[in-house]
Amino acid sequence: MNRLGASLLGAIGVGVAAAAAWRGPGAFPHAWLAALTAWISWPLGSMGLLLIHCLTGGGWGFAIRSQLITGIRTLPLLAPFLVPLLLAAKELYPWLKPQAAALDNAFYLNGPAAAARVALYLVIWFALARAMLQALRNRSPEIALERLAPSGLILLALSLTFASIDAILSLDPRFASSVFGMMTIAEMALTALSIAIFLAAIAAPPDRETLRQLGRLLLALTILWAYLDFVQLLIVWQSNLPSEASWYNLRWRGFWGGLALAIVGIHFALPFLVLLSPRAQRSRGAMMLLCGLLILGAALRSLWLVAPPFSASLDWVEGGAMLGALAIAAAAAMYAMPKTGGPKHVQTRP
Repeated sequence: MNRLGASLLGAIGVGVAAAAAWRGPGAFPHAWLAALTAWISWPLGSMGLLLIHCLTGGGWGFAIRSQLITGIRTLPLLAPFLVPLLLAAKELYPWLKPQAAALDNAFYLNGPAAAARVALYLVIWFALARAMLQALRNRSPEIALERLAPSGLILLALSLTFASIDAILSLDPRFASSVFGMMTIAEMALTALSIAIFLAAIAAPPDRETLRQLGRLLLALTILWAYLDFVQLLIVWQSNLPSEASWYNLRWRGFWGGLALAIVGIHFALPFLVLLSPRAQRSRGAMMLLCGLLILGAALRSLWLVAPPFSASLDWVEGGAMLGALAIAAAAAMYAMPKTGGPKHVQTRP
């Protein structure tokens, strides 16, 4: 698919979502939140992986560095993508309504405090992305990135933790999770790595040994995400509190229960079993297929997290919003690439 095709696909997706929303106006806000949640994993996860590689080293980071940079360059889309969400925030978050003053955590969940936090997140993410891209243009990019990495990772981890709570968990102010932030960070890293490997396999496939390193890292992140997700479930199961159990009950019944099983299969079980094989880790085709499944699983999981309180199943508006946001991001990434096709490469020391 070329730039024009991705742009047209994005326009079609947004158009379908808008038409479906016109038929039922209350359906669009949660669909757009799910799409935004799925897409934002790409630029922010790419930032985290690039900073981690600066501290840990390894050939895997250099093999997908240009793909990670391409992901970071899609971050400016966040500003226009946020506008529909901010306009419809009162339809999504019950704590923005007048009767929310009775909530125990109203000191945190209120309009002015949320607006201040959103502004802070944007400042941190855009400033960090700008600093990273400037460091990569430095004569000694590795040294510049190494200086930035410790503070950058701390700021990124803290902001992502609070942003995930604000955007997703606060849809139900009664539900609390001590591991949701870590789980979100692991999911973002897994999604960004999957996209980077997929793009690298298309443009300039790494050698078999580097591909195996990427496969092992993909396996590790898959296990980490699944472990954290299971820990959250286990804690809720053992505590057996009505305010927390209702969050899972809503997502385990009917259509959403079937989708949960599908997510377990394509986002953990199948990648885990296949990636245990060194032959699969070295196979370009197998890695592309698994990365595609993980990307699909991430999009479905975003819908599973956001949509159940608002919809009994998926509809055109959810599919259109997800397709539109991801296709627009793909088009923006292609415009950030040189006309020859592949992402711009950055000279680095081995």
